[in-house]
Amino acid sequence: MQFKRLRLSGFKSFVDPVDLDILPGVTGVVGPNGCGKSNLLEALRWVMGETSYKSMRGAGMEDVIFAGTNARPSRNHAEVLLFLENQGRDAPSEYNDTDELEIVRRIERDAGSAYRINGRDVRARDVQLLFADASTGARSTSLVRQGQIGELINSKPEARRMILEEAAGISGLHSRRHEAELRLRAAESNLEKVDDTLQTLETELRQLKRQARQASRYKNISGQIRGVEATALHIRWHQACVLVDETAAQLNGAGAQVEAATQAASAATVQQTAAHACLPDLRQSEAEAAAALRHVLLEQEGLDAEARRAQEMVARLETQLATIAQDMARQTHVLEDAAAQEKALQDEQATILAATSDDEAEMEARAQADMEAAATVLADAEARLESATRAVADQAARRQACEMRLKETAARQAKLEGDRAKSEVLRSDIENNMFGDIDLNARQAELDELVEKLDETSAAFDATASALAACRAQRQAATGPAEEARAELNRLVGEYTALSALFAGADGSAYPALVDKVEVSAGYEMALGAAIGDDLEASSDTAAPSHWRDIGSESLTQALPGGVHALSDYVTGSTLLIRRLSQVGIVDREAGARLQPQLLPGQRLVSRQGDVWRWDGFTAAADAPSAAATRLAQRNRMDELAAERETAQTQAERTAAALADVEEQYSVLSIRYEAERIAVQDAQNAVSIGRQQLAQAEAGAATDQAKLQALDTTEARIHADMAELEAARKATDDALKALAGEAGALEDMDGLRANVTEKRNHLAEARARFDGFYTQRQAREQQLARVQQDQVSWQQRAQAAQAQVVALEARTSENYDEKEKFAAIPDELADRRARLADVVSEAEARRQTAADQLAEAENAQAAADKLVRQTQTELADTREKLVRLEATQEANLTRRNEAGQRIREALQIEPEAAAELAGINPEDALPEVESIEAKLEKLRRERENLGGVNLRAEEEAEEIQVRISTMTGERDELATAINKLRHGIGQLNREGRQRLLAAFETVNGHFGRLFTQLFGGGSARLELSESDDPLEAGLEIIAHPPGKKPQVMSLLSGGEQALTAMAMIFAVFLTNPSPICVLDEVDAPLDDANVERFCNLVREIADETGTRFLLITHHALTMARMDRLFGVTMQERGVSQLISVDLTTAEQFAETGRDKNAGKQEDTYKSIG
Repeated sequence: MQFKRLRLSGFKSFVDPVDLDILPGVTGVVGPNGCGKSNLLEALRWVMGETSYKSMRGAGMEDVIFAGTNARPSRNHAEVLLFLENQGRDAPSEYNDTDELEIVRRIERDAGSAYRINGRDVRARDVQLLFADASTGARSTSLVRQGQIGELINSKPEARRMILEEAAGISGLHSRRHEAELRLRAAESNLEKVDDTLQTLETELRQLKRQARQASRYKNISGQIRGVEATALHIRWHQACVLVDETAAQLNGAGAQVEAATQAASAATVQQTAAHACLPDLRQSEAEAAAALRHVLLEQEGLDAEARRAQEMVARLETQLATIAQDMARQTHVLEDAAAQEKALQDEQATILAATSDDEAEMEARAQADMEAAATVLADAEARLESATRAVADQAARRQACEMRLKETAARQAKLEGDRAKSEVLRSDIENNMFGDIDLNARQAELDELVEKLDETSAAFDATASALAACRAQRQAATGPAEEARAELNRLVGEYTALSALFAGADGSAYPALVDKVEVSAGYEMALGAAIGDDLEASSDTAAPSHWRDIGSESLTQALPGGVHALSDYVTGSTLLIRRLSQVGIVDREAGARLQPQLLPGQRLVSRQGDVWRWDGFTAAADAPSAAATRLAQRNRMDELAAERETAQTQAERTAAALADVEEQYSVLSIRYEAERIAVQDAQNAVSIGRQQLAQAEAGAATDQAKLQALDTTEARIHADMAELEAARKATDDALKALAGEAGALEDMDGLRANVTEKRNHLAEARARFDGFYTQRQAREQQLARVQQDQVSWQQRAQAAQAQVVALEARTSENYDEKEKFAAIPDELADRRARLADVVSEAEARRQTAADQLAEAENAQAAADKLVRQTQTELADTREKLVRLEATQEANLTRRNEAGQRIREALQIEPEAAAELAGINPEDALPEVESIEAKLEKLRRERENLGGVNLRAEEEAEEIQVRISTMTGERDELATAINKLRHGIGQLNREGRQRLLAAFETVNGHFGRLFTQLFGGGSARLELSESDDPLEAGLEIIAHPPGKKPQVMSLLSGGEQALTAMAMIFAVFLTNPSPICVLDEVDAPLDDANVERFCNLVREIADETGTRFLLITHHALTMARMDRLFGVTMQERGVSQLISVDLTTAEQFAETGRDKNAGKQEDTYKSIG
C-alpha cells in the first residue's frame, strides 16, 4: 500500500479543508516558525490511530479541534482523511475490493473519535493493526517529529527494540499476542466458572433426588393427618353447637327480667315528673321577690356613692387651685430672670464689638506672606539635598558591585583550581585501573563453552518434554474412561443407596403397608397402582386402623371379557389381593373402551400406562403414578441396579488400573523434566552471566577511553575559564580606582542637611505667628454668635411665661365655680336616703316567704329522683346481664362459624359432612378431643421431622440433569479453545523470534554501511542486550566515527548523534521499507556538508525502496534537493494554509523566517499547533 493524499478539515490551525499530495520521491514542506507545519505530521499520526493527547501537544484529545480566533468561531469537530493506493491488493482481505482505501478519523466535542475505512465504521484497533502490518503506524520510527532524534538517542535499550520489530514486520505482534492472552485468560476464567457451576448442579441434583423420596413419604403422612384432623375439627364444631343452644335458653329468661324492671322504672319516672312540674312557678316567684329587693338595695347604694363622689370632687378642686397658685409664682420668677439676662447679654455684646480693630487684620496678612516665603526657600534647599543624595547612593552602589564581582571572581578561581586538582586525581585513577589487562579472547572462549553446554542440555530437555507431552496425552486419554466408569459406578451406588434408604424409612412404620410385601412384574407397576390406588398403603396387620383382612384367597367365579388376562397373573407376594386382582384385566389402550361394556359388576380394565375403565362406565386417563406404583417401580429398579453395579464395579477397577500405570510413568517423566528444566535454566543463567561479563569488559575499555577524552576537554575548558577570570579581575580593579577619584567631586552632604534644617525652623516660626492671629479672630466671632443666640432664647422664654400666667388666671376662676356646685350635693341626697329605708324592709319580707315555699317543693323532688335512680339501676343490671349473654352467644356463634370455616378450609367440605369423613356415627359418643389432638400432633411432628419438602423435586431433578449435559458440552468446547489459544500464542512467539533475529542481522549490516556513508568513514554496529529472549532484549548502538574510539551514542556530539540516529532509521527502511517517512526538521543540527550527505542518502533510499519521503525543513540546501515543495503560511491570524511554492520563495523562508504575503502577523501570533 502506498500513501497518496492527506486531507485536513478543522484540525488544529487548518480550519479550512486542505489536501497534501504525498507523491513518489521526496516532498518538502517549508514555512516560518509557528505557522503549523508540524500539524501535518500530527494529523498523519492522528488518523493512523494515535491515542495519547500528550503526543498531540494538548491537554485533551479535543484540543485538536480548531479553537477559534478573533475573526473565526471555534469548530465542533475535526476530520482527517488519508487516501492509500491498493492496486496490488496487499491490504487486509476485507478491504481488498477497491483500488483505493479511504481512512477517516473524526472527533466531535463531548462525543469522542470515530473511525471509518471505505465508509464502514471500524475500531481504533483495526486501524492500528492495518498500519502495523504495513510496517508503519502512529508510533512508527518512520514518522520522526521534532526532538525524536534526541529521544531515540536517550531512550533505554529495550525501547529501541521497537525499531527492530518494525524492520522485522512484527509491529502488530505484541498487540495480537496481548489480545490472544486476554482471550486465553477469559476462556480459563469461564472454564473455572463452568466447573464450579457443574459441581454446584451435581450437588443440587443429589439434593433433589433426596427431596423426591421425602415428598413421597410426605404425601402418605398427609393422608393420615387429614382423617385425624377431620375428627378433631368435627368435635370442636359439635361442642360449639351445644354451647349456642344452652346460651339461647339463658337469653329467654334474661329478657323477662328486663321487661319487669322497665315497668318499675316507668312508674318512678311519672312520679318524678309531677314533682318537677311545680318547681318552675315557685322558683319564678322567689326570683321576682329577690330581684325587687336587689333593685331597692342598688338604688340605696347609688345614693351613697353619689355623695362620696361629690366630696371627692371638692377635695380634688381644692388641690388644683393650690397647684395653679404655685405655677403662677414660678412663671412670675421666670419673667424677672429673663429681664436680668437680657441686660447682661447686651453689655457683653458691646464689650466684644469694642475689642475688634483694623491693626489685627493687617498683622494677620503680613504673617501669612512671611509663611509662604519661608516655604519657597525650604523647597529649594530640599531639592539640592535630594540631588546630592542620589549622586552619593549611585557611587556607593557601583563601588559595592565592583567589590561583589571581585569576590565572585576569587570564588570561581578557587573552584576552578579545585576542579583541576580533581581532574588530575581522576585521570590518575583511570590510568591505574583500566580494563586493558582483561583478556577478552579468554572470556569469549569461556562463553563459547557455556553456549555449547546449554545446547546439549536444551536438546535433552526437549526430548524429555516431548516424552512428557506424549505421556500427558496418554494420561488424558486414560483419565476420561476412568472418571466416566467411576462416575457411573457412583451414580448407580448412589441411586441404589437412596432407594434402600427410602424403603428402610418406610419399613419403620408401626403397621407396614401391603405394598412392601407385593412383587409385580416389570412394566405393570402403573397398572397395579391404577387398579388398587391408595388401598396398597393399608397394612395387612388387622390391628391397624385400616387393613386388609383375609377372607379367602380363591378367585371369584365371574370371568373377564374374552382374551383379557387378569392382573393377578403379574402380581405375587400376598394372597390378600387375589380376589380383587382377579377381577382386574390388563388390556392395551386401544382395546379398553371397546371391552368396557362387557365388564360385569365389580370388574375393571387397566392399561400398563395406568388408564382405567370400570364396569359402571367410569373412565380415567393415565395420570401421575401413585405412591404405591412408584414404590413398586423403585423396588424393581433396585433389582436392576444390583446387576448394573457389579458390571460398573469391574469396569471401574479395570480403567483405574490402566490410569495408575500411566500416572506412574507420568510421575517419573515429570521429575526428570523438572530436573532438566532446572539444568537448562542454570545453563542459561551461566551463559547470560558470561555474556554480561564479556560485555562489561568491552564496555569498560570503551568507557575508560571516553572518560580520558572527556577529561582532556574539561582541563582545556578550565584553563580557558581561568584566563577569562583573570582579565575580569583586572577590569574590576581599574573600575574601583576610577570611583575613588570621583568621590572628591561630590558636595558636602552635612552642610546641605544643616541648611535644610534651618529653613524648616524658619517656616515653623512663620506658621506659628499666622496661626495665632487666625485663632484669636475665630474665637471672637464664635463668642459674638453665642451672645446673639442667648438673647433670642431669653426673649422666647419671657413670651412663653407671660402667656402661661394668663392661662393660669382663667383656670383659677373656673375651679372656684366647680367647687361651690359640688359642695351643695350631699345635703340634697340625705332626704332621699331616709325615704328609701322603708321600701327596703318590705321587699325583704316578701323574698323570705317565697324562699320557704320553694324549699318544700325541692325536698319532694329529691325523693322522687332517688326512687327513679334506684329503678334505673335495677334496669341497667338486668340489661347488662342480657348484653353479656348476647355477647356470649355471639362469641359462641363466632366459634361455631370459625370451626365450620376451618373445616371448609382444611377439608374442603361442609361441617355436617366432617363426621362422615372422620367415620363417626351420630348415635356414638364422641372421643376425647385431647387424645385426638395428641394423635394429630404426633402425625404432624412426624411430617415436620421430614423438614422442608419439595413436591416438584422430581421435575426439577430432570431439569438439572438437562443443564448438566448442556454445560458439560460447553466445558469441552472451552477446553478445546484454550488449547488452540495456547498453541497460537506459542506460534506467534516462535515466528516473532525468528523474524526479529533475521531482521537484526540485516539491519546491522545496513546500519554499518550507512554509518560509513554518512560519516565518510568509521564503523558502527548493533548489539542485543539485557535478555537472551530476542522479544525481550534491548538494542545497544556502538558508534566509531572517523578518528575516534568506539563509544556509545550519548558521548557523541549533537551532529554525530543525529547522523547516527538517521543511519539507524534508514537501515530499517532498507530492511523492511515503510510506505512513508516523515522527517520534521531533522537536518537542523547538521552543517552544510552533512546536509549534503543526508540529502544524497534520502534520495538513494527513496529510489531504492520506493518509500515516499515528506521533509519539513528550514535549510536552503535541503529545499533545493526536493522533487516538489509545499508551503505553510498564516496569512490570516491563527489559520494555516497550504500552498505550493517555488525554490525562490523557499529560500526566502529559510533566510528571513517570513512570507512576504503574511505581513507582520507572524511576529505576533503562533498557530495552535
